[in-house]
Amino acid sequence: MRHLDRSNYIEALLAWKQPWHNGYYAMYSSLLDAVVTDPALMLLPIDDHLVHRGDGVFDTGKCVEGALYNFGAHLDRLIHSAAAIGLTWPGGREEIERLTHTTVRTGGHRNCLVRVILARGPGSFGVNPYDAPKPALYIVVYALDRPFMAKHPDGATARRSQVPPKPPSFAGIKNCNYLPNVMMKRESRDWNVDFVVGFDHDGHLTEGPTENAGIVTTGGELAFPKLDHILAGTTMLRVAELAGQLVRSGDLSGVAFRDITEEDIFGAAEMLIVGTSLNVVAVRSYEGRPIGTGIPGPIQARLNRLLEDDIAGNPERRAELL
Repeated sequence: MRHLDRSNYIEALLAWKQPWHNGYYAMYSSLLDAVVTDPALMLLPIDDHLVHRGDGVFDTGKCVEGALYNFGAHLDRLIHSAAAIGLTWPGGREEIERLTHTTVRTGGHRNCLVRVILARGPGSFGVNPYDAPKPALYIVVYALDRPFMAKHPDGATARRSQVPPKPPSFAGIKNCNYLPNVMMKRESRDWNVDFVVGFDHDGHLTEGPTENAGIVTTGGELAFPKLDHILAGTTMLRVAELAGQLVRSGDLSGVAFRDITEEDIFGAAEMLIVGTSLNVVAVRSYEGRPIGTGIPGPIQARLNRLLEDDIAGNPERRAELL
């Protein structure tokens, strides 16, 4: 085992080049008050309570064709989550937004994801949050894949997760203690399905590991779970707003946030998965049983088109950066 010091530490870091580093574009660290573009230098202290306690919050938005989309909603949720665990950023929301824009521009990619992490900060290896004298801000810009349906036009498969649901008081906080989410994602990989979705103790649909789920009933209602026991997904909320156009055209009978049972899913005309990087996904089968006709339905296609048009052409939701 080698001993590293200041004379050879950077050399060792640079030698640890990994294939996935190609998708890392830029990172801002408030500890340095600087942006780095070499993935080997995208580091944070191990004594940051974010690392050893999961003590922090985050949110992830996307830049599409040079413009951040709907980023105000992501910042609002970040600030809400931070307040829920007693975190504030001294520079406020405006500084986080400015630093995010700078980091995206420095990364230089017109299509990318951007994750903003507000951490408790360095200061001991204990659990006491007051050991950290001030918070830390990290912003990471990295590769954005194509939306799910662009790669899988036949739709997705899904199953019921066995991971216990988060308590409602924690479900609405986008915190960095993501172990339940990790275990859900592991289920989907182990079971060879695209997504898993959770249910609360009353048997009502909650959410997936990083995405929201909903249904379209045979009566034409678009339904998502109640917001009091899930994370209010920015894409889900925007899709629900855009769905108002389909209500007015008569393609939908209404939009609701309500309890959804597994029987509701089995009897639905369509099942949808929505998320920031996914857009609107059609689920063709759930628990091995076809949903509706077993092929992507018309409401998914229309909602996805409405969302894509909003991403591409809504000046009120786009912040042009590159």
